[in-house]
Amino acid sequence: MVELALPKNSVVQKGKTCKAAENATNIRVFEVYRWNPESGQNPSIDTYEIDMDKCGPMVLDALLKIKNDLDSTLTFRRSCREGVCGSCAMNVNGKNTLACTKAIDDCTGAIKVYPLPHMAVVKDLVADLSHFYAQYASIKPWIETQTPAPADSERLQSKSDRAKLNGLYECVLCACCSTSCPSYWWNSERYLGPAVLLQAYRWIVDSRDENTGERLDDLEDPFKLYRWHTIMNCTDTCPKGLNPAKAIAETKKLLVKRQQG
Repeated sequence: MVELALPKNSVVQKGKTCKAAENATNIRVFEVYRWNPESGQNPSIDTYEIDMDKCGPMVLDALLKIKNDLDSTLTFRRSCREGVCGSCAMNVNGKNTLACTKAIDDCTGAIKVYPLPHMAVVKDLVADLSHFYAQYASIKPWIETQTPAPADSERLQSKSDRAKLNGLYECVLCACCSTSCPSYWWNSERYLGPAVLLQAYRWIVDSRDENTGERLDDLEDPFKLYRWHTIMNCTDTCPKGLNPAKAIAETKKLLVKRQQG
């Protein structure tokens, strides 16, 4: 019989506990993944008790409270605090989301905070997104044209053409959808993943872009596009309420339509 086991240095251990003040009555417990590559130690789960009477309403507020008042060594990304930059993407209670827009009151029990799943961890809650951004660059996320720009105006769009970009341009490249996709976990070296494919479709349907055929040629690959299998985790987890699954399906339809002439 085959026996499978995780490497010893990957087993997550119980970490330290930071208690709230004795007079605190409105306490929420946060269990936070910790790993420092320089320590040589296994990952651990540190437990923090937060006095919610002295903390903001979002998960990011709690993380800032921990870093500022309880444990300055905690490492995570954050920037805008408004769900615009995508920096604070992480896994909260088993679902990928943005910590700045995830309300603590929407979470029950102890709040478990982990880095984005199935990504190499740089430190604590910081995932390595180098490969993800390289894939994004590969789809050429800019307007490509052959005709010269108008001499006295911008390249204009009709209102109906502009409306085609709704539900696409709002993507903040947080990687929540891609890192929730089992197909991406298994084939991330070649499969582009939901976020990048949504962005690819955004440029395919942009009426100002003149390289639609080349963009479709580049996606017509057994792995880049066709490893998507309608599992739908991507759409379920998107913190911006977008629908990557629909964008991928529409791209496939365009490829079929082109083959049919």
